[in-house]
Amino acid sequence: MVSYRKYMKELTIDYALRATWQAVTRMYNEEAKEFGTTMAVGFTLLSIDPKTGTPSTALGPKMGMEATSLSRILKSMEEKGLIKRKPNPNDGRGVLIHLTNFGLEKRKESKDVVLRFNEAVKNSVTEEQLHNFFEVTDTINKLIADKKIYIKDTNHK
Repeated sequence: MVSYRKYMKELTIDYALRATWQAVTRMYNEEAKEFGTTMAVGFTLLSIDPKTGTPSTALGPKMGMEATSLSRILKSMEEKGLIKRKPNPNDGRGVLIHLTNFGLEKRKESKDVVLRFNEAVKNSVTEEQLHNFFEVTDTINKLIADKKIYIKDTNHK
């Protein structure tokens, strides 16, 4: 096991996060190809409530995606028969995104891929390491949400 101090001399936290996420993305996209889809489609399938559907306006924020990128993915998913759009009975202007039977099948495949990844990681690290990982990611997210990283100095203009 390489020590934390050795890592910190060679790379930044930002680099470790980006490099790891890029590796995970590549892995998921390679796996998704086996199922004739992409990671983005799999992530979208997992973000749609399989029973009640999900309002299209809630999907982007839930996934952390811009509306234009999500629109392209949803259009592609609709063309492939994975989803259907239905009027939202609680909001006359809104649309609910529902999974088709085919979409539900692909959602299950996507969920299985994610669970396999989680199990492989859990089997390779201790509970304490996993706890620390989540603690660190929570801290990073809190620092960002509370705008405590790049504090604007109002005294200098």
